[in-house]
Amino acid sequence: MRIHSLRQQFRDLGAKPCHEARLLRAWTQRLPLDGGPRPAEHFLPLAVRNALPSITPVLEGLATLKSEHPGEDGASRLLVALADGQTVESVLLPRGGLCVSTQLGCAVGCVFCMTGRDGLIRQLGSAEIVAQVVLARRMRAVKKVVFMGMGEPAHNLENVLEAIDLLGSEGAIGHKNLVFSTVGDPRVFDALPRQRIKPALALSLHTTDAALREKLLPRAPRISPEELVEAGEAYARATDYPIQYQWTLIDGVNDSQEEMEGIVRLLKGKFALMNLIPYNAIDGLDFRRPSWEKAAAHARFLHRAGILTKLRHSAGQEVDGGCGQLRARQINIVHRPRTEPSNAYRP
Repeated sequence: MRIHSLRQQFRDLGAKPCHEARLLRAWTQRLPLDGGPRPAEHFLPLAVRNALPSITPVLEGLATLKSEHPGEDGASRLLVALADGQTVESVLLPRGGLCVSTQLGCAVGCVFCMTGRDGLIRQLGSAEIVAQVVLARRMRAVKKVVFMGMGEPAHNLENVLEAIDLLGSEGAIGHKNLVFSTVGDPRVFDALPRQRIKPALALSLHTTDAALREKLLPRAPRISPEELVEAGEAYARATDYPIQYQWTLIDGVNDSQEEMEGIVRLLKGKFALMNLIPYNAIDGLDFRRPSWEKAAAHARFLHRAGILTKLRHSAGQEVDGGCGQLRARQINIVHRPRTEPSNAYRP
């Protein structure tokens, strides 16, 4: 379901923009329609009120909880069932954050990620994306939404932007707390500045070596790390939000001192935040996370070099819940053996 389809359904019943806003606010924030100084029977058109008993179950069925996998750090991985029986993953993060999926599968094919191993299955509609937030709000308060779960948001741009627009208005999420994460599709840099609600931007960098990046992200747009940072810097200065650069630290692949020096070269003086994220190990892949001590040493080096850096704990590590693993186990995906030599992605 698309949000614009839901709006049209309300309009066909005689709803005006003020009625649409009230209905969408009630859904996204889980507010009672009968609350406040003007109950529904004094405000909503009769046809809308009569249709709500049939509309409400449809909205509630867009995303339902199939299983929950809490972590020791307060994060919790959610396996979410969609109305057609397919499943995606969301992650409840500490301090009111939520990571949502935007696609079922992914076409980018990052070699260290489970989600993309079987490619893209289908797009999520904008209402399905928002429904993950509504589901999470049944469990705890959600003040920040990161579009960084299963899928590449740039490949489902219209639906993702529609979801961002609703969450940043009727959904009561601050614009800087809506984070659009992408491998760096050029369409993003064209579309985001033109939106009514401009989200923060997170860019998956992962390496400063263009050739290695092509191997790690084989179907990402052919944009060099330097070009990616320059495009990000332009958006950061236009919106006054720093760019969040994502760097999944993989032992022996992109965690060398040379790579850290490359980060300094690229980000020195930029309006940027570097997120170092130790890799979540995946059964069937020979990639490994570096030791915490090594990751912490890299973070200290970047700080001393003037790069604002955060060393992130990987949510779901203790339950093997990262990168589509919950969904993979649920549908009993058989891991295919890798055909590449184990050093194929080493610099």
